[in-house]
Amino acid sequence: MKTSLLSIFFIIVGLVNVSAQISADAIADELSLMGHPEVMRFHTGSITSIEEVVAKGFCKVHDTIQTSPLERSVWLKFELENRSEDTLSVFLYSEELRMHLYKPTVEGYKTFQNGKLIPFHKRDNDYNFYAIEIELMPLEKSMFYFFSDRSYKYFTPKDPKLLSEITYLRYVSNFSKALENPLGFLYFYIISLSTILVFAIIFWLRLGKNLYFYYLGYLFFQLAYGLDVLQSASSSAANVFGYFPKISWALFEPLQFFFIGFYIFFILHLLTINRYDKLLAKTLKIFGVFCFVYAVARFGIDYFHENWEVRKYLFSIVRAIVIPLNLLLIIWIIYKVKHPLIVYFIIGQSAFFIGALLSTYIVYSGLNVAPGGFFNFPYAANIIFQLGLLIEVFCFSLALSENISLLQKEKEKTQERFIGQLQKNRLLQEGMNQELDKMVNEKTDELIQLYSKMEKNKEAQIKSSFSQKLKELEMAALRSQMNPHFLFNSLNAIKHLIMTSRNEDAELYLDKFSNLLRSILINSSREVISVEEELEILELYLTLESRRMESDFKYDIQYSSREALWEYKIPPLLLQPFVENAIWHGLQPSLKQEKRLTIRFDITDNLKIEIEDNGVGRKASNLKQKLHKSMGMDITKERITLFNHLHTESIHLQTVDLEENNIAIGTKIILTYTN
Repeated sequence: MKTSLLSIFFIIVGLVNVSAQISADAIADELSLMGHPEVMRFHTGSITSIEEVVAKGFCKVHDTIQTSPLERSVWLKFELENRSEDTLSVFLYSEELRMHLYKPTVEGYKTFQNGKLIPFHKRDNDYNFYAIEIELMPLEKSMFYFFSDRSYKYFTPKDPKLLSEITYLRYVSNFSKALENPLGFLYFYIISLSTILVFAIIFWLRLGKNLYFYYLGYLFFQLAYGLDVLQSASSSAANVFGYFPKISWALFEPLQFFFIGFYIFFILHLLTINRYDKLLAKTLKIFGVFCFVYAVARFGIDYFHENWEVRKYLFSIVRAIVIPLNLLLIIWIIYKVKHPLIVYFIIGQSAFFIGALLSTYIVYSGLNVAPGGFFNFPYAANIIFQLGLLIEVFCFSLALSENISLLQKEKEKTQERFIGQLQKNRLLQEGMNQELDKMVNEKTDELIQLYSKMEKNKEAQIKSSFSQKLKELEMAALRSQMNPHFLFNSLNAIKHLIMTSRNEDAELYLDKFSNLLRSILINSSREVISVEEELEILELYLTLESRRMESDFKYDIQYSSREALWEYKIPPLLLQPFVENAIWHGLQPSLKQEKRLTIRFDITDNLKIEIEDNGVGRKASNLKQKLHKSMGMDITKERITLFNHLHTESIHLQTVDLEENNIAIGTKIILTYTN
């Protein structure tokens, strides 16, 4: 009885142990992990480490892998056993974008990873990004932890399952066959764009025009878009973005708007739209800038915010704006622009517009996943869109070649016009040379005449300068004559005092005379002196004359400001001869009891000097001068004439005979100083 119970117990334990793991060698085709009693599940709202998940533990499995919107990751736990004596491979298949499989080891956990968002060089399966190979040694039993990243809400994933090696190879074969034509087109697209891009670079480097720069940017970003589409394929050839899947996914939409922006600016220059409609050109520029700005902003959103729903909403909103606007701009360009290359634009733009519209419709209608549908093939939407782009590129390549032909024809016409213009210019140049020769001859005659005139003027200037020098020498000679004349008269006055036994007056006169003589000698060498300095000389002289003529001679000097007389310059000893003449020839012969001499300096408007005496007058004085001719007055008049010639200022002399009832009562000398 006890033996029977123990046998039943071990049978039950054995059955439990058998059911606690999945027999890998028993998988003939495929085995779904969801709904399997030996698979445990763990839910989390954030991505955690394998150690944290194992520590928290797992719960019973659900019937499906579907998660709530808050769950960003799903963990599954299952145990595999190879009961055969051969090494066995099974494949964990899951259509996740990022998945990890952990196998406990003595050192920790061995990690396997795959998925479209896993960099190409980090994937454990180079042939297919949906499957992870699990290799089990003979009689090996091991626990496995499967992690599925749900951050990307891209599509509803299918339940993960285990595939036998035969089933996996069959799947890979079918998948490769399905990809043959799409991959062939993608590589054709990339090679075609690369070839055209090389020629565009050469044209841009040789010509350096903005037209080729924008076409180069248009091709470059189309090529980048083609490489980005290739990233989702399992092929490693030219799969540049396969090493940067996150950047690739973030660039998928921005790349399209980058090449659309360059395309807009390319069309602006190719069709020279600014010549036909400035408003249309401005609208296209704004639209092009919008494409660049949106592309940059969209890249930031997609790179830092991994949510397919946000992408889907942005995709819908922008397409709802861009597609109608694009259609409107096409109609506007066709209506306004009359460029010879407009037909290439119409064909290329129509292909692009149809491809974009049809690819958008395929995505939203689900025709690419409809069983047995015409568009049910890998990358259907992208290929249709790229086909439209490729047709557009070919059209614009032809348009550029036609544009070069048009430019060459225009260049030939321009050269013909240039040659014709050169011939006209040659004839015009010959006529101008003849006219120029005539003008040169005329100018030569004019220059000869002008030179002769200049020589005459130069000769006249030399003569004038020589004449001025002569006058200056003559002025100096007159000054030298003036001093002896004055000395002669002064010595006569001293002689007269001695002969009349007025020795004391003669001695005083001689003292005063020495002071006067020193002033005269100091100033006689100067060309001009101030009127105030001349006044000092007059005062010394009149002091001497008043002593000689004793009490019957009176003089009066009148002025408003002695300092103001410093502003006026006159030749030295200019006034003394007039004063001397008034005393010797006007007052001395007079029999009047009071002999008066008045000197006035008036600066009301300009300087005016009046020398007035009440002597015998000029008639009686002239009778005496005939017997003894006075040189002083003649010399003074000549000095005034020379002063007026040599200076900008001038002195005018006026002599007035004072009479009363036709009887001479004196003489007035007026000297007017003008600037």
